[in-house]
Amino acid sequence: MKNFKTIPQRGDFAYQTLVGPQQVSGRALHDLRGFFGLHLTKGMPFGVVRDDEGHMYAMVRALNAPGSTPNPTKFIYQSSRLDGQCIRMDKARMAKQAMTMFPERKLEGDTAVWASLAREDGSPWQITASGERMTWREEGLFDLQGPLIGTGMQWYLPGVDWGTFYVSQLYDMHGTCEGRPVKGVIALDQAYMPEGGAIHFQKDLVVNNKMHVIWWSFATIYKDGTWDAGSFMVGHDHLGYAIFQDHTGAVRATTDIEGLATHKPGSYFVDSARIVLDGKEEWEFLPDPRGEMRDFVGGFPITAQQEGRWRRVGDTREADRWMAWGESDRRNGSARNVRGADL
Repeated sequence: MKNFKTIPQRGDFAYQTLVGPQQVSGRALHDLRGFFGLHLTKGMPFGVVRDDEGHMYAMVRALNAPGSTPNPTKFIYQSSRLDGQCIRMDKARMAKQAMTMFPERKLEGDTAVWASLAREDGSPWQITASGERMTWREEGLFDLQGPLIGTGMQWYLPGVDWGTFYVSQLYDMHGTCEGRPVKGVIALDQAYMPEGGAIHFQKDLVVNNKMHVIWWSFATIYKDGTWDAGSFMVGHDHLGYAIFQDHTGAVRATTDIEGLATHKPGSYFVDSARIVLDGKEEWEFLPDPRGEMRDFVGGFPITAQQEGRWRRVGDTREADRWMAWGESDRRNGSARNVRGADL
């Protein structure tokens, strides 16, 4: 049972979140309708794939909805091959791709399609997604495809003036990147915001109010064929949700979640992180030694983005492919209602 130490104003639910699964379809991904008085602002395909040498390639592209307010992200491509120390933005390769602001969009059967414009500068790209598969091709750079992992996830956070409805689906991807065979996981998220809102940028109920401590999406496919996947957030006041699923078909959701982020001395990146679900189930973050996305620091998004792997404490299964791209913000704090400070 939640306890309220202060009484919020009318329409303010003290950052309580509604969370659950959702059916994935191309038609739903393509649909421009709003929900809860909020508007679709953008789709956000992002993820990490690895080659046979363990090098990581991390990519994200903005699929801005018609008439929406874009944030600064258009296309970002990162690699651990640039310096071998962390995941760095490959600005030379990024510059060759089309920096589409509002993509061409269509529905083919039950597959949603987004693509660069016909007479646009830069190499063309195309993304397709449905309730079965996703493809992502950036000409001259990478070509990925793979099936949906489990089912979709969604959460809704109401506010007095702003709100956020957030939808996510994860895909098990393989293909080639810079000519090398790769495999990993790509998330395709969609954010619904108030008029003029943009995720991580403006009218963002969580980020603009410095409320979250930990926020991750993850999936791990193990060598024995089993898998775990999920999304979760821990923040201040009553902010927090978790939705987890696995190979058995079980889908679980809760707002009873606590977490602790331990940052490296003098760094925005975590050395370790843990979450506890329903007061008893513990999960831990295993940071990739090269997983820090340092070029985001001081830029956009303003939070420290970091790759690694999430596992339930005590789980000894051997991972085959995975993605755990998420963020912490030491300025916001280290745990619920434990505020932080800048460096």
